[in-house]
Amino acid sequence: MNVDWQQIVFFTMGGLGLFLIGMGMMSAGLKEVAGRKLKTVLESMTRRPLMGFTMGVCVTGLIQSSSATTVMVIGLVNAGLLTLRQAICVVFGANVGTTVTAWIVSLTQYEGFKITEYALPAVAIGFLMQILGKSRKMRSSGNVLVGFAILFIGLSFMKDAFAGLEENPRIVQWLAAMGGRPLIALAAGLLITMIIQSSSAAIAIFQMMALGGAFGEDWPIVLNVAIPFMLGSDIGTTITAQIASLQTNVAAKRTAWAHTLFNVIGVALVLPFFYTGLFTKAVMAISWWELGPTTILSTIAVANTMFKFGCSAVFLPLSGQVETLVKRIVRPRDGEIMMQPVVLEARLLDTPAIALEQSRREILRMAKRARAALNSAVDGYMTGDLKLIDKARRLEDMVDAFQIEITSYLVALSQRQLNDEVSIELPVLLHMVNDLERVGDHAVNIAEIAERKIEQKVIFSDEGISDANNMVEETRRMFDSILAALEKNDLQAAHAALASENKLNRMQVEFRRNHVCRMTDGGCDAQAGLLFIDLVDNLEKTGDHLTNVAQSVIGGLQWDGTDGSGLSGEYKALGGDNFND
Repeated sequence: MNVDWQQIVFFTMGGLGLFLIGMGMMSAGLKEVAGRKLKTVLESMTRRPLMGFTMGVCVTGLIQSSSATTVMVIGLVNAGLLTLRQAICVVFGANVGTTVTAWIVSLTQYEGFKITEYALPAVAIGFLMQILGKSRKMRSSGNVLVGFAILFIGLSFMKDAFAGLEENPRIVQWLAAMGGRPLIALAAGLLITMIIQSSSAAIAIFQMMALGGAFGEDWPIVLNVAIPFMLGSDIGTTITAQIASLQTNVAAKRTAWAHTLFNVIGVALVLPFFYTGLFTKAVMAISWWELGPTTILSTIAVANTMFKFGCSAVFLPLSGQVETLVKRIVRPRDGEIMMQPVVLEARLLDTPAIALEQSRREILRMAKRARAALNSAVDGYMTGDLKLIDKARRLEDMVDAFQIEITSYLVALSQRQLNDEVSIELPVLLHMVNDLERVGDHAVNIAEIAERKIEQKVIFSDEGISDANNMVEETRRMFDSILAALEKNDLQAAHAALASENKLNRMQVEFRRNHVCRMTDGGCDAQAGLLFIDLVDNLEKTGDHLTNVAQSVIGGLQWDGTDGSGLSGEYKALGGDNFND
């Protein structure tokens, strides 16, 4: 029998494309419907390794993408909301959750259940939900339904692509020979997965090939071919995470390596059991059904699930050792950002004075991150270095994370029985946190101005560069004074910060005037002028928010609320009338 290679290639490529599109639509739709809730659940329910693992399984099983779960986890690690060990446990769970796809594929093996008969009406219903839905949730749910239907239509095409291969003895003989050469089958699975960037899709292809008779009809041998393919795909899928982490920070790289170690070491551990036949026998023992053409897909799904659960049973108790290993493998380069989680111990909330001291320490760390963000932004502005601009954004994300965690902690503290001293200081600390977060926002504004400057190839005049440098240096001096005031409760440093803010105000007025003169004399064009003014305004506003912090220190963190501003009389007398919200 001649093989219609064109049909095989076209149906496989088209079916695979539909499969991946369907998975993408399902994932995107589900994340729209429950994305924020998923993040909240991940943050709150990953404090213990087993709970983190379970959440990884559930979330990945729901959104049908271990990559999406891993990306979500990396984002939480970057923000300092998850530790590396917590992330590792979630990634282990994500590897197990991704096996759900193989079970979905196994539905297509039942002759009496033709999913395509229901898939087309599902596309129509989902489409109507998308265009007629009045809420985002309804439209996203329609997206999920369409994606689910397209996924099965793609599987139907792949199934048709491999139908009839069992009638060609040469093809069957060549593919079945891999049963005696598992390493070749493993390499093939690895290569295919690297190309299509989806282990779920690769395993679906192997399942369809097995169902189509590509590996023959001696089902134990078919299983011996499919298992190495599956193991290879599990290694191949780690390449996606490694590629995605090339331009990311240390935490992301370490999370990607944890994913790689889980799969590579897991395959190395299971191969001896496969060679001795024990793994295949265990799969067949757990599969209570008779192995044959109507159950081969489910049996492959069992093998995949067994492998992932077995690896998890080995690795989960060793999550601490895995964390140590990935830290040794991926070390931070000089100048690379390292984000440690916000350290606020909930058990200390019952000791308000100590909890407040913890909050002060974290506010100091937040201030240092905000300063680093501002320095990176202005350096990127002056030098045109895009890496510094990107660094400023990542640092500002950290500042946002500090704000969320510290504010939540202080709100929780406010609900305890507090003495007068703590009650007075607590709202001032809340305002201080908000001011530092706003400084981070201005750093991002400057980063965006820097990008426009680079894209538009704007060049400042010598006078403009001199003015910008002077204002940047004064802002840096002010920030250094603020850090000294916070760290040592240094009133002299706080007063120095106020003096810097007065200089910044005068600079803003003077430099704007200088800019108008340069425009009039033709020494500056309109584009350069707008970018210059934006920089000056953001630096001045940064000074305003740092002034609030300085006044908080000078006022002894007092808060009485007598005049509606919340500032004490002494605080107002020391310059608090310029307090900026």
